[in-house]
Amino acid sequence: MELNTEIITTPPLDSASVVLLRDSAQGLQVLLLRRHQASNVLGGAYVFPGGKLDQADQSPALLAQLSQNAATLHQRLAEPALDAQRAAGLFVAAIREAFEECRILLGQNGGDTPDLQALHQALANGQSWAQATQHLSLQLHTDTLVPWTRWITPRQASVTHKRFDTRFFITRVPEGQTAEHDNHETTETLWTTPREALIRYWDRQIELAPPQIMGLVHLARHRNAHSALAEAQSRQPPVVEPEPFDQDGVRTICYPGDPRHSVPHAAFPGPTRLMFKNKRFEPELGLAALLD
Repeated sequence: MELNTEIITTPPLDSASVVLLRDSAQGLQVLLLRRHQASNVLGGAYVFPGGKLDQADQSPALLAQLSQNAATLHQRLAEPALDAQRAAGLFVAAIREAFEECRILLGQNGGDTPDLQALHQALANGQSWAQATQHLSLQLHTDTLVPWTRWITPRQASVTHKRFDTRFFITRVPEGQTAEHDNHETTETLWTTPREALIRYWDRQIELAPPQIMGLVHLARHRNAHSALAEAQSRQPPVVEPEPFDQDGVRTICYPGDPRHSVPHAAFPGPTRLMFKNKRFEPELGLAALLD
């Protein structure tokens, strides 16, 4: 992973990402996808499914297909400054990106449902997501998609050349559906416990960006999907605006709750800063700080 030294002057792009959970004999597992090595955003890194908000995600015709209206979704997202149509569009973006990147249709159980198969076929025939869902009169279920956190990339971004305003949603993977990478944007599908993912990262078996590192640290505190979802439903999504600085020539990112951060209260458990060392981000106290 290479460190970006440029100051980004463009505003952050609205985007949505989905943290898919399932319970297993090993405990809570989360889905990670490996981005294509040639991608200009986190190429080769393991990420949660997601991408930027499209204009079509906010179309009135598409929003009419949601299981909850725009006013309800606006309230659930807890961003008063955002208009309701854009807030609802972020839920659409989360559902769309999950299907495009890992073939999971949120809110519908069963891998052989007519809607799921028909949507696959419509997209394979060249229809856009909006065209396909409207043609099929497909209801998009938002009820189980829970807002989790909001991350805003700073102007001095550390690992990308773009800024994003990403709303992370959390949900269970629907029963009967199997995640599959698309071999275009993503090249590998990995179900893993958060703890195992962090150990593999430390052992340099996989590459992670800071939001995924801290998200996995957060999830490692939960034993099962019910626990993680209950915690997300009990509070408003914290806004995380990382604040970078150089310390002894080392790029350091601090988070809410850190003595150097402008927000005194922590947004999530775990270390409050990561340092760019050995071409990756690490906490000051090493792997133990990620797992404790």
